[in-house]
Amino acid sequence: MTVTTQTKPTTSFWIISVVALLWNLSGVMNFFMEVFIAQEALAVLTDAQRELYESTPGWLKIFYGIAVIGGTLGCIALLIKKTLAIQLFIISLTAIVIQMSYSLFMTKAVEVYGIISAIMPIIVIGIGVFLIWYSRKAKTKGWIS
Repeated sequence: MTVTTQTKPTTSFWIISVVALLWNLSGVMNFFMEVFIAQEALAVLTDAQRELYESTPGWLKIFYGIAVIGGTLGCIALLIKKTLAIQLFIISLTAIVIQMSYSLFMTKAVEVYGIISAIMPIIVIGIGVFLIWYSRKAKTKGWIS
């Protein structure tokens, strides 16, 4: 029988976990806003933006959902101190990389939205990598089990 000991997480653990949860919840909100966009909101978009939105394949939205829901569940697992967070963050990052790769290399997003559409994926991937690293660190430190 393996005995694992758990040590008390630091204050920074709680702060990082809560901020990460809020970040992922904003992603979930954006996901639902994009998937269930109202016709009035579509009408406000430029022709190029509307064409880009309408040409997005359905499977890509599935990966978007996996990314943000997986990240949110990973944060919840982190907050309840479960190592399942690591696997959930890995799933989330895999979906992020698929989604962002398609958006960056298979669409005209940079032409339509400008350089921010190239910078934001880098930030999102960086946060995904950080959350995997941090949850592994938390396991090593005995904060999660």
